[in-house]
Parts: sequence; structure tokens; C-alpha cells
Amino acid sequence: MADFHQNGNIAQFHNLRARPLEEMIYEIEAYAQTRRISLILPSLYSELEGPALANILAELGKVRYLHRIIIGLDRADERQYRMARDFFSRLPQNHVVIWNGSPRMQGIEARLAGLGLAPPEPGKGKNVWTSMGYLIACADSAVMATHDCDIVTYDQGMLARLVYPVANPNFPYQLSKGFYPRIGEGKLNGRVTRLLVSPLLIALKKVIGDRDYIDYLRSFRYPLSGEFALRTGILPDLRIPSDWGLEIGVLSEAWRNLGPGAVCQVEISDAYDHKHQEVSPDEASDGLNRMSTDICKAIFRKLAVDGTVFSTDTFRTLKAVYYRRALDMVEVYAHDAKMNGLSLDRHSEERTVELFADNITRAGQIFLESPHATPSMPNWSRVHAADPALMQDLKAAVAADQAEFAPLDFAV
Repeated sequence: MADFHQNGNIAQFHNLRARPLEEMIYEIEAYAQTRRISLILPSLYSELEGPALANILAELGKVRYLHRIIIGLDRADERQYRMARDFFSRLPQNHVVIWNGSPRMQGIEARLAGLGLAPPEPGKGKNVWTSMGYLIACADSAVMATHDCDIVTYDQGMLARLVYPVANPNFPYQLSKGFYPRIGEGKLNGRVTRLLVSPLLIALKKVIGDRDYIDYLRSFRYPLSGEFALRTGILPDLRIPSDWGLEIGVLSEAWRNLGPGAVCQVEISDAYDHKHQEVSPDEASDGLNRMSTDICKAIFRKLAVDGTVFSTDTFRTLKAVYYRRALDMVEVYAHDAKMNGLSLDRHSEERTVELFADNITRAGQIFLESPHATPSMPNWSRVHAADPALMQDLKAAVAADQAEFAPLDFAV
């Protein structure tokens, strides 16, 4: 994707293949002497047994500029936590595994619930939110990055390019968002971005008119990428959705708190592939079916906060406009795939568009029926105001879990 196009809304940084990676890494290492950089890895236990994570750790083992790696571990029992401790012990950096399901961490969540501040549901959003709270409590990092643990094409250059814009003290950027083409195994991937978000934003602009927020989201080449880095000064005031709207929610918070001049996107890979979610057309609470609904709700909520008035008729019209535009885009993607020697199943793509169209009205109805719902978790500034000791107690709980539950040989 070596071009130099700028969309005029947010800064775009491209890989023009003119600078050795080693030179960029050396520069980041110099910045890291006074601006410590930490990495958050939200992980399911099952990902330890997958094809990607071992290589990710091997690549991260080469990275000298990371001050700390925080692994948020979900869906793990005590034995699996011990095994995870052993699995991640190969990392040479200072690192910690947060066992989100431990009795101590459940006690922290009970305290949050007593204050009315508990995350509404488990998931990646809650995992990242908890890890951010731990990082804030450590109070020793200037830059935080996060990426998924299922990237099968991972290399250390992805992280270097992601953190550079916010690690460089001479740049004004507070948030850096990664983008890349989603291809793998000879196929054009990235269905939710291609078939839902892009045509939905076009349809919204047509139905409700010009909105700066819509133009802002359309500026991102891959708004749903799980790779972003930011300066830690903004962490305490960041409200993160607990559902699949996490990535859209982070961009929305940047729009609200920072403005587009402090946000950039950076090309971090020529070819990116990771675990693919099932569409799950018969199960509304799973897979891309659930993800598409949550993303629509996140966008609708933000537009409503900015003053857009929605009605049932609005969502019916939006569905119709989206459907026609999405089908047009399926044809364009088919041509793009053909030209590049990639496969694309037109029938499957159009069936997915039909599902997404139904979920636009479904998300709209949920939004209209629950106008007072609080889908985002509280920011850490509010948690601290409600319970000034909680973040330090969270940090202490993680340390106590590490002391009590020794690593277990992963081969056992």
C-alpha cells in the first residue's frame, strides 16, 4: 500500500520503503530512555494453544525498547494461569500476567459492582480496561500500545511502526491507529470493515446528512484494527465500551477528547492475517452476527450524543440505503480480488450483507428501546474518585496472585 495520499482529516503515515527498520527501532530505543513504552496483550487462554502466539513472543523477545508487557488473561482456571505464567516466561522484558478470573480479581470486581462501576460483561474491552487500570497504577510509562494475540503474520516491525508516532516527542500525536490490507490464504478478508462499516458510514452520510464525526471515521482505512498506541496521559479519561464496539469506541473517545489533529493512522504491515470469526447467522450473541450489532450500536450512540435524532423510520431508510451500497461494494471488491489473484465468494459476501442489513435495524431498535443504557465502562478517573485505593489494590492483587500461584511447566 505504498502511496502518499492524505485525506485531510487525520494524518496518514505510509510505508514508503525508504528507511531501514533497524534505523527506526534505534530511534525508538533512544526515545524510550526517557519515555517508557509498555505493551498490553489481551489474551484468551486458548490463544496459548493457537498458531500465532509463540511467534509473537519470539518477535517481542527481540524488542529492547519495551519497559513492560502486561498480559490480560481471560477464560483461565488456576492451572491454566500457572501454565500461562510459564508460557510467557520466555519474554525477556519485565512482564506480568493478570489472571482476570482469580478470586482476588473477582474481589476487585465486587468492589466496583458495589459502587455501580463494574464492567457490564467480560470480553476484550474489559480485559484491556483492567490492564489499563494496572498500567495507570504503575505510573511509570509515557506510551501504551496494544495488539491482539492471534496475528499469524506478526513481526516486530508492526509494533515499531505503531508506536513511533506517539513515542516521538517531536510529533503532536496522542493516538496512533494501525492499518493494513487483510489478506490471507489467497483470500480477501476483513469482512466487517468492508461489508459493514464502510457502506454504513456512506449510508449514514446520505440519510442523516454531513457530520464531522462520520467524515472522521471514514478517514480510517481500517477502523476495526485491534492495533493502537497512545500517550498514557489520556488513559484516565478514556471510556471504553465493553462489547465488540471497543475499537470504534476508542476512536470516538479520541474524537471527543483530542480532536483529529492529535490522531494519526500508520501502515504497519503489507499482509496481515489473524483468527477469523464465524458469521454465526443463527446465533445473534456470537461471531460476526454479535460483532456487527455492537459496532452499529456504538456508532449510533456517538451520533446521538452529538445531537442526531433517530427514529424507527430512520433505521428503516438506513437499512435500505446501506443494503444497496454494500452490494455495489461487493462487486468492486470482487473485481479487486480478481485483479490481484485472490478469491472472493460473492454468494457468501452477499449473504453476509443481508445479515448486516438486518442487524442495522436490530441495533437501532435496541438503541431506541434502551436510551439510558450505559454500554461504556467508567473511565479510571471516575473509579479513582469513587474509591481512591482501588487501583493500587488491583496492582497488589496481581502481585499476590503471582506470589501464590507459581508457574506450572506448560508441558505438564
